[in-house]
Amino acid sequence: MTYQPSSERYQNMEYRRCGNSGIKLPAFSLGLWHNFGNVNNFENSRELIKTAFDNGITHFDLANNYGPPPGSAEENFGKILKQDFKCHRDEMIISSKAGYTMWDGPYGDWGSKKYLASSLDQSLKRMKLDYVDIFYHHRPDPETPLEETMAALDLIVRQGKALYVGISNYNAEQTLQAVKLLKHLGTPCLIHQPKYSMFVREPENGLLDVLGKQGVGCIPFSPLAQGLLSDKYLNGIPKDSRVATSGQFLKESHITPEILEKISLLNNISRQRGQKLAHMALSWLLRDERVTSVLIGSSKPEQIIDSIEALKNTSFTNEELQTINTILK
Repeated sequence: MTYQPSSERYQNMEYRRCGNSGIKLPAFSLGLWHNFGNVNNFENSRELIKTAFDNGITHFDLANNYGPPPGSAEENFGKILKQDFKCHRDEMIISSKAGYTMWDGPYGDWGSKKYLASSLDQSLKRMKLDYVDIFYHHRPDPETPLEETMAALDLIVRQGKALYVGISNYNAEQTLQAVKLLKHLGTPCLIHQPKYSMFVREPENGLLDVLGKQGVGCIPFSPLAQGLLSDKYLNGIPKDSRVATSGQFLKESHITPEILEKISLLNNISRQRGQKLAHMALSWLLRDERVTSVLIGSSKPEQIIDSIEALKNTSFTNEELQTINTILK
């Protein structure tokens, strides 16, 4: 049966201007870091994309190494696009990245022009696309001149292989340098993707200020700190949780008594607000107008629908914010 998207898909999603650009992004974007590799159930991956699109999520975020194995998330996304979204490509923002190890040898990692250009060519083949909407440098390279990395991003746009470029995991100082170089080249930096949540607040140490002043969008990843900012771990570690099943990024040792106490106190505030803790954690990020969109991950379609519930209450009183800051300190 041919997929027919919901005719009401744009009615309940909020769209936010991305920095000084002409692009608006949905308040929530779907990240394909987990649950889209060859190790995952393809039909479930397909349902996740359809559910997101049916609910106004137009932005789908990938990287060359997403899987596992690396590259398989892009391949599977390409198959889903071909099967279900042929007529809807122009309603979608599709992004990919390069910057982590992708293939053997000296040209399969970091930030050289050789690596970035080659990697994007491979990504486009895997997804069977002519271009991506956004291409990111995934992490700063301490050994390649920043001028070369930014020139590669500029080249990729001039070649028509990406419409916009962004950076990820750069600190405030690196971001300012990158933004200025790109501006000088004539390809402005559209967006920055930092790790940011109630538990990881480094972007508040200057990065958000740089983005605000320079007119660059911000799209936090890991907004729930790998699921810690939910009620999932309040009564022990569930058998189907990420800690129990993979333990690769979130380990049992991360769930300390101190962290559990913070989660419990935050959960009390969220209940007073009439929200789940996960909803409050997402709302807390979206309360800042410098944040354009928040990247959510999902293993089940209903989790996507649930996350969108956070949009019902994104305002906080000063008292709530002060109490949250006290808990997080």
